[in-house]
Amino acid sequence: MAGAASRPRTARSGSERRPLPLPVRVLAMLCAFTFMVAFAVVLARLTLQPSPASEALTHSNLRPGSSLKAYLDQPELRDAVRQIGGNILLGVPFGVLVPVVAPRTRGVLRVLFLTAVVMLLVEFAQGALVTGRAFDIDDVILNTSGALIGYLVLGRRLSRAIHARRPRRDRRTKPTPTG
Repeated sequence: MAGAASRPRTARSGSERRPLPLPVRVLAMLCAFTFMVAFAVVLARLTLQPSPASEALTHSNLRPGSSLKAYLDQPELRDAVRQIGGNILLGVPFGVLVPVVAPRTRGVLRVLFLTAVVMLLVEFAQGALVTGRAFDIDDVILNTSGALIGYLVLGRRLSRAIHARRPRRDRRTKPTPTG
C-alpha cells in the first residue's frame, strides 16, 4: 500500500472524454455557425426594425427592474409573458451556440460576459439609431439570463461533446528539477 501512495495520479480512462470524430466535429461546428448567422439575422430583424407608431411611447430604462415591474403591472398577463419570455428566449441561442462555435468562450462566465456585451451593443443601437426603440437594461438582463439557461441546459454538454478538453497536468506529477 505504501507504493500506491507514492504513485502519481492519472485520469481514469472511464472518465476521460474522447472527442467526436473530426468529420462529425466539423459538421457540428458548421451547423452551429449556420444557426448563429441565422440567429443574428433574426435578432437584427426583431430588435433593429423601426417602430414609428410607438415612438411616443418609448423611453430608455437604465434602472434594473423598472421595465420588469411595468411588464408585470400590465392588465394582460399574456403581454408580460410575451415581453419577458421573448427577451429570455432571445438569449438562449447564445448560451447554446457560442461555446460550440468558439470553444475558447466555453465557461459560464465567458458566455454570460459575451452575451451581455453583444446585447448591450444591440440595445445601444436600438436607443441611438432606431425610431420607436429605446435602450432598456432589463432587456440585457433577460437576454443574458436566457443565455445562462441555454448554456446550462444544452450548451455546456454540446460544447464538451464537440470539443474535448485537454487533460490538465497534475501539479503533483510534474517532474522536479534535480540539481
